[in-house]
Amino acid sequence: MPFSVVRFNLVDPRATPDSLSERYRAALAMAAYADEHGVDTVQTEEHHGVENNWLPSPFAFAGAVFGATRRIAVTVSAIIGPLHDPLRLAEDIAVLDLLSGGRLVTVAGIGYRPEEYEERGVDWGRRGSLQDLLLETLLTAWTGEPFTYQGRTVRVTPRPFTRPHPMLLVGGSSRAAARRAARLGLPFFPSAHLPELETYYRERCAEYGTEGWTMMPAKETPLLHLSEDPDRTWAECGEHFLHEARTYASWQSKDIRSAVRSAATTVPELRAEGVYRVVTPDECLALGLESLVLHPLCGGMPVEEGWRSLRLFCDGVLPRLGA
Repeated sequence: MPFSVVRFNLVDPRATPDSLSERYRAALAMAAYADEHGVDTVQTEEHHGVENNWLPSPFAFAGAVFGATRRIAVTVSAIIGPLHDPLRLAEDIAVLDLLSGGRLVTVAGIGYRPEEYEERGVDWGRRGSLQDLLLETLLTAWTGEPFTYQGRTVRVTPRPFTRPHPMLLVGGSSRAAARRAARLGLPFFPSAHLPELETYYRERCAEYGTEGWTMMPAKETPLLHLSEDPDRTWAECGEHFLHEARTYASWQSKDIRSAVRSAATTVPELRAEGVYRVVTPDECLALGLESLVLHPLCGGMPVEEGWRSLRLFCDGVLPRLGA
């Protein structure tokens, strides 16, 4: 059975406070609908100071999703680890883990936008050491025991629900990220299909005497939108997919490797490229993908169009996956 994902980053370049509030509330209703229909996880993420209103607070959003659902997981992929206070993050994740009964999955990366570091007064050059501090502190803090943190004795309570600790993965596309995950005995989440990096991670696990696993995107992991008439949807809504694709492209240097990487500059180019795909339910099933990632509110997509996509996915695709 393919793994099913509904992704929300709440982007809307033309938003007003009123319209963005409507979008946020629609996303919660969509998460509840996805939960009722057997979707595996809601995926969300973190970016700061983006003009198009990209979600900056994934854990606040995750808490709202947990309050509206019963079984679906929330995958935060990814947080920008060095921008977080380690002790406060340990508390926040522990509370969400308790609230949800263990449904939170956190992927910790270091990001790729120096301007986010500058805005928060965090030294870009120290991001590796700050990420080490964050991860080590989380793992120690979640024991619930007193420990020494930056020269003082601290204790983080309450202890999380999940044993030995909430699901925490190290994200990235570099050997440094793979080494960090292996050293700490944490799972590794490559940001793209990078089998050579997975091999490197496993070698480092053997070297450190740790055990781990990878959650790697498949070679083909397009962002999906469901429609009974893909031509109509591309004509009416293609600008929304292109907006997100161009935003990502503006952030990614040649060294960044990502499953969401587009070189398109026009809607026809984007459609031909295949990173973003609008498909009918039958076409979706025929893709034979390992993971089905639905992106119903992509790039400021009208809420009504997002609902059409989600309903087609839940009613026209999910029930037929095991047939």
